[in-house]
Amino acid sequence: MRGGTQRPGMRWRPTPRQAAIILLLWLATLAGVTNAMAQNGGERRGAPPGQFDFYVLALSWSPGFCALGGAAKDREQCSSDLGFVVHGLWPQYRRGYPSDCAAVATQPSRMALSAAAGLYPDMGLARYEWRKHGTCSGLSPTDYFTAVRKAREAIVIPPAIAAMTQDATWTPIDLERAFVSANPGLRTDMMSVSCRKGVLSEIRICFTKDLRGFQSCPELDRRGCRGGSVKLPAP
Repeated sequence: MRGGTQRPGMRWRPTPRQAAIILLLWLATLAGVTNAMAQNGGERRGAPPGQFDFYVLALSWSPGFCALGGAAKDREQCSSDLGFVVHGLWPQYRRGYPSDCAAVATQPSRMALSAAAGLYPDMGLARYEWRKHGTCSGLSPTDYFTAVRKAREAIVIPPAIAAMTQDATWTPIDLERAFVSANPGLRTDMMSVSCRKGVLSEIRICFTKDLRGFQSCPELDRRGCRGGSVKLPAP
């Protein structure tokens, strides 16, 4: 075969150099797709552990969760007089987030789960959160749940909400301002109010990766509830 002419019936086989170039192009394309998913706010399953930008602490308003059908999912949680409980501590990109970052997630030991005692409404949720989000932190289960506790203990629930004994109605911006007032250093662009069917479901607060302070998170802030009012069922 001369001058690159291929004989009829012969299959083209790349040289080692051509194969290497093809592989690099394929990897670059794959990286571009996954990066585009993150840039577009998508979920990146199986992303490298420890490679993220900041944390989101999601605090579930338990009465809202139960009013929105949560009793069918967790009777134990909805038979208790709970207020805010930890939903999760989530590694986050500036756009998008990683999940399920271990091919085989190590089950948290009893010692690891003891670090989560009193944070989650039940240990089943703690185990699930470790598999989906904790594996992306780059931490061991014990260190991850210790980080969850650190983030939770850094947040003061506004007194007017902590002392609730009857249903109340708030606007999303007033809820944010109440948390800002109770937590020095927190701003409204560092958190979001999540609601469904006009009922408060969660407050989500962004922390720096080292959990030493709060973090601006415009994408999360934009996805929060905006106008109108939000109902807070009492515990």
